[in-house]
Amino acid sequence: MGKEIRFGVIGAAYMGKAYAIALSSVSTIFELPVRARLEMIATTDAKGAEKKAGAFGFARSTGDWRKLVADPDVDVVGIGSPTWLHKEMALAAIAAGKPVLCEKPLSLSARDAHDMALAAERAEVKTLVGFNYMRNPATQLAKQMIEAGEIGDVIHFRGTHNEDYLMDPSSPMNWRLKAKYASRAGALGDLASHIVNLAHYLCGPIVEVVGESQTVHKARPAEGGVLEPVENDDQTNFLAKFMSGALGAFEASRIAAGRKMGLTYEVTGTKGALFFDQERLSELQFYSAGDASNRRGYRTLLIGPEHPDYGSFCIGAGHGFGYNDMIVVEMKDMILGVTEGKPLWPTFRDAVHTASVVDAVLRSQDERRWVKISEIVGELS
Repeated sequence: MGKEIRFGVIGAAYMGKAYAIALSSVSTIFELPVRARLEMIATTDAKGAEKKAGAFGFARSTGDWRKLVADPDVDVVGIGSPTWLHKEMALAAIAAGKPVLCEKPLSLSARDAHDMALAAERAEVKTLVGFNYMRNPATQLAKQMIEAGEIGDVIHFRGTHNEDYLMDPSSPMNWRLKAKYASRAGALGDLASHIVNLAHYLCGPIVEVVGESQTVHKARPAEGGVLEPVENDDQTNFLAKFMSGALGAFEASRIAAGRKMGLTYEVTGTKGALFFDQERLSELQFYSAGDASNRRGYRTLLIGPEHPDYGSFCIGAGHGFGYNDMIVVEMKDMILGVTEGKPLWPTFRDAVHTASVVDAVLRSQDERRWVKISEIVGELS
C-alpha cells in the first residue's frame, strides 16, 4: 500500500461520482497516514468507463468489474452499482482479500446480507456500508448527547424519510420498481433503511415491528409507453420496539409531494429531546427539561468546528455542511479502518440488522401481525 491507498470504484452514476468527489478531496481535508488514489473505475462499457475515468480523475478504467476486483493495484473496492449486483461483487472482492465499501441497501434480503457479512468475517476483511447520513456532525453530536445522558433515558424514536422523486405517475418504469432488482421493499428498502440505520446508531437495535406499505401508482410506462406493474411499495409506515424498551415510529415515501430530502428524526428522553431535519443539515434542535420553566423550548445548535469532523472542512460555525461532505467523512473512516484498524460502523454485520428489520416489516404486512426480528435472524443461521 505504501504512501497511497488505491481505490477501485464500480459504477459511475450517482454514487460513483459521489465516491470520486470524496476520494479526490479526503486527503486534503483530513490528515491521513496515506493519500487516497483514484486507481480504477468500472462500468458496463469500456468506452464509457474511459470517459468517466477522465471526467472523475481515475488513472485507469475497465468495462469489466471483475478485472477491477482482481487487479493487484486496487487496494479497496467501492461498490456503487444497483442493489441486485451488490452480493456478487462484494463476495468477489472479499474472496480477493480486499476491503469493501458497499452502497445501501446492502442486498436484496437479510439472507443475502448475512451471507456477505459471514464471508467478510471469515476472510477477516474490513467492510463498510454507505449509510452516510449518520456521518453528519449534527447526528454525531446527537449520539454524543444521548450517550452522555443529556436527554435522559431514551423512550421514543420517530423517523421519516420522505421524497417526491416518483410523485408523478407518468414517471417511467425503472429498476428500483422491480422486485428482482430492488426487492419487494421499495420505499421501505431504499429510504426507510436509512432511518432504521440511524435509529440503530442512536438508540440501539430494534427487536419487534408491525407495519403496512402501499403502492399508490400501481403501473408505470415502460419502453414504448406500455404500462408495466410496479412491484414494490411507494410508501410505508411501521411501529417498532427497541431492545432498550423504547418505542419507535417510522415512515418513508417516494411520492411525498414537496419533500426533497425529508429525512428527519426526533429522539425523546426522560429529560429532554433532540430533533434533526436533513433539509437543514447543519442544525440540531435540543430541548432540555432542566431549563427554567419560562425558558423552555427547542433551541438550535449550529454545527461548528467543535463538533465531530466539521472543523476539518471549515473553521466557522454555521457555515454549512453538505451531502458530499458526509461521503468524504465516510471515506476518511474507511481509510483509517483499513490502515490503522479503527472500528468501522456500519459494517456488513450491522447492515444485517437493517435488512432483518426490513424483512420483518414485509412479513408483518403479509401476515398482519407484530414480527420479532429474532424470527428473521433465527432463519439465517
